[in-house]
Amino acid sequence: MKVLLDENLPHALRHEIAGHEVFTVQFMGWSGVQNGVLLAKAVGNGFQAFVTIDNGVPYQQNMAVLELCVIVISAASNDMSDLRPLVPALTHALDNPGQRKVITIA
Repeated sequence: MKVLLDENLPHALRHEIAGHEVFTVQFMGWSGVQNGVLLAKAVGNGFQAFVTIDNGVPYQQNMAVLELCVIVISAASNDMSDLRPLVPALTHALDNPGQRKVITIA
């Protein structure tokens, strides 16, 4: 699966996610792009999942028309020490998204 990590997540997280093509917003040159435009760019560039810690994203977008799975990581911070314990659940969600448009990892 082609996965885009939001700019609020550390670059190091991409190395923790095995079995997927993982890119960061920064790598794509999309830093500072607002969520609606960002998600449209992601879909237009073949991304199938968007990972963020911004729990407002699913409520700010019309998820019914978006051809993308949004995965919200609910962690104490965006520090790798807080994110690393959630990586197995994140990988499982990426491996098994089903028809869900929004997945929360806690």
